[in-house]
Amino acid sequence: MAEMLLNMSRRRFLAGSAAAGGLVMLHPFSARAQANQAHLRIMETTDLHVHVFPYDYYADKPNDTMGLARTASIIDAIRAEATNTMLVDNGDFLQGNPMGDYIAYERGMKDGDVHPVIKAMNTLGYECSTLGNHEFNYGLDFMNKVLAGANFPFVCANLTKGQLAADATKDELFLKPYIILDKTVKDGSGAEHTVKVGLIGFVPPQVMTWDARHLNGKAMTRDIVKAGEAWVPQMREAGADIVVALSHSGIGPAKYEENLENASLLLAGVNGIDAIVTGHSHLDFPGPKFDGVEGTDSAKGTIGGKPGVMGGFWGSHLGLIDLLLERDGSTWRVVSSTSEARPISARVDGKVKATVESKADVENAAKEEHEATLAYIRRPVGKTSAPLHSYFALVADDPSVQIVSQAQTWYIKDMLKESEYKDLPVLSAAAPFKAGGRGGPDYYTDVAPGDIAIKNVADLYLYPNTVQAVAINGAQVKEWLEMSAGIFNQVEKGKADQPLIILDFPSYNFDVIDGVSYRIDLSQPAKYTAKGALQNAGSNRIVDLMFDGKPIDPAQKFVVASNNYRAGGGGNFPEINGSKLIFEAPDTNRDVIVRFIHEQGTINPSADANWSFVPLDGATVIFETGPKGKDHIADVKSVKIEPAGDGAEGFARYRITL
Repeated sequence: MAEMLLNMSRRRFLAGSAAAGGLVMLHPFSARAQANQAHLRIMETTDLHVHVFPYDYYADKPNDTMGLARTASIIDAIRAEATNTMLVDNGDFLQGNPMGDYIAYERGMKDGDVHPVIKAMNTLGYECSTLGNHEFNYGLDFMNKVLAGANFPFVCANLTKGQLAADATKDELFLKPYIILDKTVKDGSGAEHTVKVGLIGFVPPQVMTWDARHLNGKAMTRDIVKAGEAWVPQMREAGADIVVALSHSGIGPAKYEENLENASLLLAGVNGIDAIVTGHSHLDFPGPKFDGVEGTDSAKGTIGGKPGVMGGFWGSHLGLIDLLLERDGSTWRVVSSTSEARPISARVDGKVKATVESKADVENAAKEEHEATLAYIRRPVGKTSAPLHSYFALVADDPSVQIVSQAQTWYIKDMLKESEYKDLPVLSAAAPFKAGGRGGPDYYTDVAPGDIAIKNVADLYLYPNTVQAVAINGAQVKEWLEMSAGIFNQVEKGKADQPLIILDFPSYNFDVIDGVSYRIDLSQPAKYTAKGALQNAGSNRIVDLMFDGKPIDPAQKFVVASNNYRAGGGGNFPEINGSKLIFEAPDTNRDVIVRFIHEQGTINPSADANWSFVPLDGATVIFETGPKGKDHIADVKSVKIEPAGDGAEGFARYRITL
């Protein structure tokens, strides 16, 4: 029976009318379950990042690809496709757009206040959530006030209040490691039964680096897999019939390393876990993005052989795991499964359009805060004399990165003017955040000359990082840049149309360092991997590295302004970690940019072309960016860029001659 249902898993059967009056196609497990079988559908949201409304606050316009209110509109119909359902969230709901910043920095959270994203979630009947790494961005006190407003529980098995215990089950945790819900289900005959569903949560251990300022001395994290191995047997002993892992972690490698950021594949291998919902990576599984990825099977919807799903980000998809449960004596077991990441939009005639409406109940829950956020983002703080855009931020010195560096340098010089470091030259490291990629062909900064509002600053700097500074020498400056240059493929001299960008290298790890000038020799292999491992020790992509018009002295000391993520070791840049830290600011990078613009009145963010590529006998390279980039080609002085046709999924292709 189970085999037959699995073979039929991609079909739907007519069941009747939905609540909205349309026809619903019942899932095969519900349509064909027998008297001793029950169909349980687990619905997942993940990485909402405060996107309640289908609205892009950075662009200040509606967006059909996002918003819990739009995702919510399909939940009722999706519930109707299955006899028994439960809704869970997988974390990263608290930070990520200007509404989150407005609540944290402007309105604040008093005891008893309910955060707008929690108000929205409370309307939908969530049964459990775990924490994502971005829940900690505003501090533990703020997070705890937010969690208190939820009418559903949170679980996390690997975040402790202090040092790790010798036995993981003795850790003093911030939250319950798991819950076991007595879920009433109907079997194929309509009879009701109680299935004990265990839900356990996990957060990436890297929060201790990313939010060290909030967590040092207050928290510790345990390896995800080891925490799972400790707690899942206890869940079984406590009577859980099935165990579902809420893993705010990407799917990741098949080979174990301690404290992996993306450990869901290995977690799925823990004995006793029946299904796993994942996230963090802002991808959707099952789907073609995971074709060929070891340990995954998009056709079966499995991760490490277990039913698994990853439901996109910003409400773009609803993740679905369908389990056919069969009674085995006094307990229940999974005999078959399917998985799906169901989108809220689709590309039609080259344009992305919503396939569902936005649910009024969810929007109404956060309407007041939405209106306040709109007023917040529209406040002017100054003017720009030149356009601010990031279309070519990965291939040439760029105005959106330039203005961040200008503000950081201005701030750090002022902060250190009475310190022991006052005589050291100040450099600034900044990276492009909105550079297309998974965000799509419109995911770029694009601000016309004229007024700059808070929404534009938030657009320039997406994250609520705080400014930090490190003291390093000239040799370490070079290695910092060598790591950044790993975003590029190796290029052969004289060869035409070679791919330039390594697509899975995060743009936020492509640091440009201002205050020095340099060229990048793409004929050399990358010195470091995207994870920071040394792979070609003799390679030197960074050439002609100059400071003050002269070759940089490897021994000279510099102050480098950056952010808490990079200065704390984020991105695994060689020798850049907390040991080099000399200054921790109380201010966010965004606040510093706002203050800089306000003080300057009018800024000139034009790129100064302090870096470029080494010529390679007329070799040409191809890259993709947003189609609106064509309006700014003339702004780029350091390379020759020309259109090269259409790219994939709405992007445009461009060619550079080296």
